[in-house]
Amino acid sequence: MTLPPGKIPVEILKEVVFKNLGAKRKEVVIGPSAGIDCSVLEVGDKSIIVSMDPITGALETIGWLAVNVNANDIATFGCEPSFLVSCILLPEKAEEKIVQVISAQMNEAAKALNVAIVGGHCETTPGLTNPIVIGCMIGMTEKGKYVTAAGAKPGDFLILTKSVGIEGTAILASDREAQLKKALSARVLKNAKKFYKQISIVKDATSAFRAGGVHAMHDSTEGGVAGAIHEMADASKVGVRIQEEKIRIQPETLKICKIYGIDPLQLIASGSLLIAADPRCAEKIVNSLREEQIDAETIGEFVPSQKERVIRRLDGKTEDLPRPVTDQLWHALKKRKISG
Repeated sequence: MTLPPGKIPVEILKEVVFKNLGAKRKEVVIGPSAGIDCSVLEVGDKSIIVSMDPITGALETIGWLAVNVNANDIATFGCEPSFLVSCILLPEKAEEKIVQVISAQMNEAAKALNVAIVGGHCETTPGLTNPIVIGCMIGMTEKGKYVTAAGAKPGDFLILTKSVGIEGTAILASDREAQLKKALSARVLKNAKKFYKQISIVKDATSAFRAGGVHAMHDSTEGGVAGAIHEMADASKVGVRIQEEKIRIQPETLKICKIYGIDPLQLIASGSLLIAADPRCAEKIVNSLREEQIDAETIGEFVPSQKERVIRRLDGKTEDLPRPVTDQLWHALKKRKISG
């Protein structure tokens, strides 16, 4: 079986990866599972939250993304990120300047989040054409004081912060700028590249968690908002009903997705956070986020039947919520020509 670009299918995770996890340790209270991006270790009176993600589809801001994307995973547990271990893999014949650029980006991003970079590895790697940065982020909290993506309950409201396709929009505007100049104005491209500033959800998650009534959180990475909703529903063993009219799509994202013929809902969306909330607390959570100048909207609700994963479109028709096979970013990056 030839694997698609990006994340490997969940079936292979379950049948292969999750069956080869080494020794069992009593400290591991949450290990690897589909839809849950962090593991949890209990040591003394602390819960240690651990996550790992690579940055593979971006070039210009790869170091900055490596810190923020990994910090986002920790934040979805309602916990602040604290420590980062990184692995930087570079193409053969890479020059010293690229090490300087990536390291400076990571330093800036980590300082902004009060994260210490405590170790890692850096090498040139045969066969690579582009740099890859892999991060392992660690956070600490009081024992048991966290949520996971598996906590959504039937009847919970689903809240989305910011908009869809944030990271994908920024990547395409930056790494395909020369191509997109044929179809978009300089102003639109400039605005789209600034989407990188929206990618952290640490403030989103910690603000929502403090407001109370949060049952689960999940960030929208590969597979976009649609993929993240499915992952959350899978982990929680529930279904979901979504209203398309409630989902915010920024104009720059719409324009870029139209040019490449891709679905904004399935475009990598780091920067947007999904929150499963007690319906009695949803308004309070949304208001607390808006007070922090973070756009937020209730876009649907979770339902008991796992088979019910639907979206009510703008035209009033209800259809199955698409489940991404691969992120739409990869389809866009493959296109050598676009319509101007």
